[in-house]
Amino acid sequence: MPNLTLADISADIEITVRRALVEDIGSGDITAQLIPAERLASATVITREAAILCGTSWVDAVFRQLDPRVAVHWQAADGQRVEAGQALFRLEGPARALLSGERAALNFLQTLSGVATVCRYYADLVADTGVKLLDTRKTLPGLRLAQKYAVTCGGCHNHRIGLYDAFLIKENHIAASGGIAEAVAAAHRIAPGKPVEVEVESLEELAQALEAGVDIVMLDELSLDDMRKAVTLTAGRARLEASGGVSEATLRTIAETGVDYISIGALTKHVRAVDLSMRLQQ
Repeated sequence: MPNLTLADISADIEITVRRALVEDIGSGDITAQLIPAERLASATVITREAAILCGTSWVDAVFRQLDPRVAVHWQAADGQRVEAGQALFRLEGPARALLSGERAALNFLQTLSGVATVCRYYADLVADTGVKLLDTRKTLPGLRLAQKYAVTCGGCHNHRIGLYDAFLIKENHIAASGGIAEAVAAAHRIAPGKPVEVEVESLEELAQALEAGVDIVMLDELSLDDMRKAVTLTAGRARLEASGGVSEATLRTIAETGVDYISIGALTKHVRAVDLSMRLQQ
């Protein structure tokens, strides 16, 4: 599956930002009304820790939707490594809009930068192995596309976006369909051309999936020895994805088995926001 780009999610950015502003500002920012409407100001946003930056388009959308008179001057770009104390961007415009948009803008930037940062950390651990690290559907509700874009900014890759763009046939699907061969055949009939992936829990099931003609086989919590055997048995007939039991401690050894992909729910599920700060100047 191809990685998401900003062009793919431009409409989603506008919708997500609009919802965030409604959630935060509602009928109006009553605290911002303390400031005269005509007052102009500038502000600088810095990071208090090293990170991989992501979320610039969401910040732009926040202030564009609030007040198009606000100018956003970026000093770093998505995917760039930034250091503690570094200025990320500067704002100029009506003081009310700068303050009303602060929280929504920083929420997006700190969350998506958190995802990109952990992805870069994991990607660096296996940079010389040739394996691709994949995200999963374990994302924050409403931020699926945003987080998956952040994954790519950190050097990892997107798995399927949702339940609509690729098949992932798991144990319960296989049981309900009558077997691996039956499930794969049905998938090819239902949506010809869509990628078909089957989760297997043994080398015997791997053989069945390969015989059925799948595109990808997910090796669910197989031992390292069985993963190596799976690579040999598959011999390039399908791509292999390791899943389950993946951690910082096990990642490298799994990558060295020769699998094509490793999927890691923690890339988006265990996100920790980057510490950012905005300082207003008049």
